[in-house]
Amino acid sequence: MIDAALIDQCADPSLQPAIVEEFIAAVGSEDPLSVTVRSGSKTFLVPGAKSPQGAAKLVQDYLGKAVVRVGITQYPVGIGISDKSQVTADVFDACNNIKIGTALFARVYRIVTKWYDTPVPEAFQDAIEAYLSGYFDGEYVFTAENQSESDDLAAPSQAALEESAHVPEHESAEPYPKSKLRKQLWALDPNQADIGVDLSEIGDFNRE
Repeated sequence: MIDAALIDQCADPSLQPAIVEEFIAAVGSEDPLSVTVRSGSKTFLVPGAKSPQGAAKLVQDYLGKAVVRVGITQYPVGIGISDKSQVTADVFDACNNIKIGTALFARVYRIVTKWYDTPVPEAFQDAIEAYLSGYFDGEYVFTAENQSESDDLAAPSQAALEESAHVPEHESAEPYPKSKLRKQLWALDPNQADIGVDLSEIGDFNRE
C-alpha cells in the first residue's frame, strides 16, 4: 500500500487520490526499483537492482530491445527519449515515479473519457488497459494530443474500483492482471506494443 501522504505530495493533481490508489494497485509495483522487461506476450527475468543507479543501468541494457517499465507506477521508459543515456536514476525515485506515471495516466484517462464523453466506470477500466498496452481505439495514446487539463477526471464507482483491484488467483504471479484485450494486443506485432521500441536486436534473455 502506497502511503497516502506520498500520493498527496507527488501524484498528478488532476487525479483524485482514489484514482491514483486504484491505478497503482492495478498496474504498479511495491518495489520502487522494479524493472519489468517484456517482448510481445513474454516477461523476461532480469536481475534485481539494489540501487537506483543499478536499476537505471539495467534499463539502459534493455531499452531499444524490449518494452521496459519501471518503478511504482511501472512507467513505460522510452517515451520522448532518443538516447539510452537519458535514462537516469531519477525515474526510480518514488515521488518522481509517481509524478510522471500518474501524469501519463491522467493523459490517457482524459483521452478515454473524451471518447466516452463522460467519466463512466468503463472509462477508468479502459484507461488502465490503455496505459498497459499503449493503445486505445487504435491510437497510440502516450504521444496523442493531450486533452484539456480542466477535464473532470472523476473517480469511478466503488464497484468499478473493486473490480479493477481484483486479481484472479491464477494470475497472481503476473506483474499485473491480464485481460483478454491486453493478451490480444500483446499478440500483435511487438513493435506496435507499449513504447514501440525496436525488437530486432533482442538479446538472449532468461525467460521467466
